[in-house]
This record gives sequence, C-alpha cells and structure tokens, in this order.
Amino acid sequence: MSLEGKPAPSLTLPAIGGDISIPSRAPMVVYFYPKDDTPGCTTEAKDFTDTTQQFSDLGVAIVGISPDTLAKHEKFIAKHDLSIQLASDEGQTAAGAFGVWVEKKMYGKTYMGVERSTFLIDADGVVAKEWRKVRVTGHVDEVLETVKAAFG
Repeated sequence: MSLEGKPAPSLTLPAIGGDISIPSRAPMVVYFYPKDDTPGCTTEAKDFTDTTQQFSDLGVAIVGISPDTLAKHEKFIAKHDLSIQLASDEGQTAAGAFGVWVEKKMYGKTYMGVERSTFLIDADGVVAKEWRKVRVTGHVDEVLETVKAAFG
C-alpha cells in the first residue's frame, strides 16, 4: 500500500518532551523502526542525530516511532546521546495506519512487527516520498538528499 501523494494518516502519539501530532504544519520525516537499542535501529537513530541540524536548516523535523515505551526511549536517548524526537506506538496504531505493522519471519517463526520504513510528509500533510523495507546503510543520506531537492 503506497501512501505517496496521499494525505498522511492523522494521529497524535506520546513522545519524549510531549505529544507529537502527525502531520504537523511543517515538513517532517517520520521513520518507523522495530526496537530501541538494537544494532540497526541504533545506527539509524545515530545517523539521523548526526544530520539533525541539516534537516532543521531545511525546516524539516525528524520523528522516530517504535512500539517501545517512553521509558525505553528515554534510556535509548541517554545511552546514545540522541537528539531526535522519539514517539511511542505501543498499540501499533501509527504503524497500522502507515501500513508498516506487518507479518515478519525469522528463524522459521512468523510474528507481527514493524517494517523499517520512512515517510517524508510535506507542510500540507501529504506523503511526498516513502521508503519501505529500508536498509540502514546510506538511508539517512538518501533521505537528506531527497529533502534538499524538495525543500532546499
């Protein structure tokens, strides 16, 4: 299910520092990741943290969303000195609305989980670009280049 060109799902999630509304009145990058403090998720969060200022200079906010609790997010942020906003989606409401709560398989077992995905939402609340089944290496640079082309 592609959301590109369509209005982003409208929702509010609890986040460190207060609730976050999606979409907002400014462009934003919303990325979904499976779990705090796992190798791929940590790399992705650090990569977004390292480029926060560049996104901010273009007027674009970054929000990471996972099913983890706010308490886990706080520990994750402190442990890795992250500067991005992290929102909690414990009930998978946001993941379901964005179509990233999917059936996954690992070691022959099937389970439901978050498919690593990123969405660029413009100031009008429309999904300008989506990346699904994301591979972490080089992903944040690709998102930044897309943002520069769109809002630079």
